[in-house]
Amino acid sequence: MKVSSDMVALLNEQAADQSALERIQALRTAILGPVVFTTSFGIEDQAITHIIATAGIKIAFATLDTGRMFPQTYEVWAQTEALFGIKVQSFSPQTSAVEALTAAQGVNGFYGSMGARKACCETRKLEPLERALSGAQGWVTGLRADQSDHRQALSFVSFDEERGLVKLNPIFDWTRADAVAFTKANNVPVNSLHAQGFLSIGCAPCTRAVAEGEPERAGRWWWESEAKKECGLHLGPDGRLSRAGVPA
Repeated sequence: MKVSSDMVALLNEQAADQSALERIQALRTAILGPVVFTTSFGIEDQAITHIIATAGIKIAFATLDTGRMFPQTYEVWAQTEALFGIKVQSFSPQTSAVEALTAAQGVNGFYGSMGARKACCETRKLEPLERALSGAQGWVTGLRADQSDHRQALSFVSFDEERGLVKLNPIFDWTRADAVAFTKANNVPVNSLHAQGFLSIGCAPCTRAVAEGEPERAGRWWWESEAKKECGLHLGPDGRLSRAGVPA
């Protein structure tokens, strides 16, 4: 089926009454070309991995290995591949780009300014993401609406105009408690850091545990303003979170 405003609208309409599995199956049926699921091995992504792998849905698994990840993230990565019999393709930053970044700002220069932090995210995450999604027509993510105020503006399905693909957030309407309950009920391996208060896990230097009562993503880039805590993976060309768009 050709990507169109009608297709995006239909998938969104159907999603309201579908399970996460049904949403993923609907996207896979509607999209003729390759579909990629990008996982960071957080609890939401682990739930989606279980759904895709156990149902045998033809979707490629990819991750962005920034080179600054926690050891516990690599552990759950290995556990996940062994349990589900899958391979998660790694996309790492270009060596020359990392060397240039470090030469320009130092090994932890991202603490110095918003511009420095964004430059690090661009090098370690955004450029590898473009390669991970190259040639894909569909993109599955683990975004949830209640993770932050910014993400409440998202929808189940949108058209990513910059990358020219359909983006699906199959557990968009889940709560964190839903994700926890799902992984426990299905014996899905999860990052051991979650039990230590790390609710949202990214690069080790940029992630801390959250205190009781803090927002879920308070531990990400904690030294920055709450209003600016996005790395850019889910932002459009205008710097805003991608919403339900339609192809031209």
